[in-house]
Amino acid sequence: MSPTVVLTVAVAGLVAVGVYLLTSRHLSRVVLGVVVTSNGVNLLIVSAAGPAGPAPVLGVGGEVTEATLTSAADPLPQAFVLTAIVITFAVTAFGLALAYRLSRLDGDDVVRDAGPHRRERGEDEGATEGGGEP
Repeated sequence: MSPTVVLTVAVAGLVAVGVYLLTSRHLSRVVLGVVVTSNGVNLLIVSAAGPAGPAPVLGVGGEVTEATLTSAADPLPQAFVLTAIVITFAVTAFGLALAYRLSRLDGDDVVRDAGPHRRERGEDEGATEGGGEP
């Protein structure tokens, strides 16, 4: 198999697993889904950037040749991915803090429906999904 096919399958697998995890009611799984989806999209950006090449830096004495310009790697996708990694780290830290706080308050990290939606279904404001006391 060619590297392009392998990267495409890897991107599709990571994004599919991430979207599946995002549909969960457990906040820790949602955070993990964000991380996995972000890694898939980062891999997509890097693989779509084109073939690898030498670093886009000036030669000795500052001269730039035509061969250097045409074969150099594009640094912009790498900068995008680096920025996305930092943003994903911040979102992950915030999501894990929310999951920890929710598990300390409710005993688990399951996200329940808001109050008005519960009233429409005839549920009590303090009721849990299992029907018992919180």
